[in-house]
Amino acid sequence: MELSLGVKVLLLITCTLFSMLVAIGAGWLSHRPGARKRDGILVGGCTFGSSLTLCLLVLTSLGVL
Repeated sequence: MELSLGVKVLLLITCTLFSMLVAIGAGWLSHRPGARKRDGILVGGCTFGSSLTLCLLVLTSLGVL
């Protein structure tokens, strides 16, 4: 099944937004009172990268992308 370019772009945007939500949640959960803000940002950034990679790998293995 071959998807059009518009649908592929929409799936990519959906994966990016999902990964952003996961990263925001991880950064928020890792924040502790009195801790530096950059630690939460670092955790969120690493979580975003790994979540986006996982989403794209799943879609690629399903043959969607």
